[in-house]
Amino acid sequence: MTASSELGSRPVAEAYLERVCFKIGPPALVGAELEFFTSLPDGSRPSLDLLAAALGDHTPTALRPDSPALPLRSGNVVSVEPGGQLELSSAPAASADLVVDAMRRDTDRLRDLLAPYAVTLTAGGADTARVPERLLTLPRYCAMESRFDTVGPFGRAMMCNTAAVQISVDAGRDRAEIRDRWETLHAVGPALLAAFAATPALAGVPAEPWASQRMRTWFELDRTRTRVPLGVDPVVDYARWALDVPLLCIRVGSRLQSPPGETTFAQWMEGALDDVVGPGEHRPTTADLDYHLTTLFPLVRAGGHLEVRYLDGQPDGLWDVPVHAVAALVADGAVRAAARAAVLGTENRWEDAARFGLSDAALAEAASAVLAVAAGASVGLVADRLRAASERCTAGLAPGESRSSTRAYTKEGAR
Repeated sequence: MTASSELGSRPVAEAYLERVCFKIGPPALVGAELEFFTSLPDGSRPSLDLLAAALGDHTPTALRPDSPALPLRSGNVVSVEPGGQLELSSAPAASADLVVDAMRRDTDRLRDLLAPYAVTLTAGGADTARVPERLLTLPRYCAMESRFDTVGPFGRAMMCNTAAVQISVDAGRDRAEIRDRWETLHAVGPALLAAFAATPALAGVPAEPWASQRMRTWFELDRTRTRVPLGVDPVVDYARWALDVPLLCIRVGSRLQSPPGETTFAQWMEGALDDVVGPGEHRPTTADLDYHLTTLFPLVRAGGHLEVRYLDGQPDGLWDVPVHAVAALVADGAVRAAARAAVLGTENRWEDAARFGLSDAALAEAASAVLAVAAGASVGLVADRLRAASERCTAGLAPGESRSSTRAYTKEGAR
């Protein structure tokens, strides 16, 4: 089957998804993506033209279609988010150490490129001052904004005013290991979300106390495309879920179009959109399905590898800790079993983790315990940093928070 083959039936589509979403092989590689906010001296957002001028040959094609979009010196690729945030995407590497070292060098390089244009690069997970403003006018983001606007201000805030640390790991050597790694990343998710919740304030959303306002935006949005039902076999479950998620947009000729109602990809295959695209003119292809996958935003996304998407951008100098933590926790079967044991009772408490963070005693205990497991699976300075993060969680302190800090988000009965 070629990349543009027409999908003749649901079983054919599911089989295609199973192949492209979960690559089977010895798990050896780690990757990461870091998002940063950009600003001018007066606090405003730099224009896209200014960012392109600063980035030169590293400018992403979303800003300049004719750009060579060269990687930075250590191999990280620059992309731009709707609100002018810049993202560094690492090349897959054999260890988290290699990823972190390359990210640090290229973050410094990125700051050097921006400095002559008076553009500042800021770490963190939330813009607390500026009204959400979408700079990118690509059809994809127009369609996202149009759909998300139907559920309030959270979509615009998510796109323009949030930043994340995303960590990717190989899926596994066989179906059994894929399931083990998949289930581990979900089981430890609420504890890690609480451990690294660092966005108690976010401009552009109604005021309400949450430890992770960034994750709040996701939970307020279209849950059909953010929650994968957890069943017996993630490879099968993910394929079925993806086909039953409503379409965000479809390509009709050279343009994107939002389909009517809640039409799913599976229904499109069955002819539900013939009145939109013309009977028999364009039934979905594998290329359409590949595009549909990019409009799905689950807590852990399967894109051949497994991408953890539930962690806030961290205060400057601290983003390496969650990268090392996630890589350590899936390293081998014994560590994965210990990690799941460390978080028993908190596995499904996603919204509590985002709302209360370490104010919740059970989540704080699980966060400390699972980071201690990660520390035990690590060596040297990495182990020290993970132990320090574990101790921070025991003290109920958010990343970068001091003991004198006050916190608005609390849970009745929590410490």
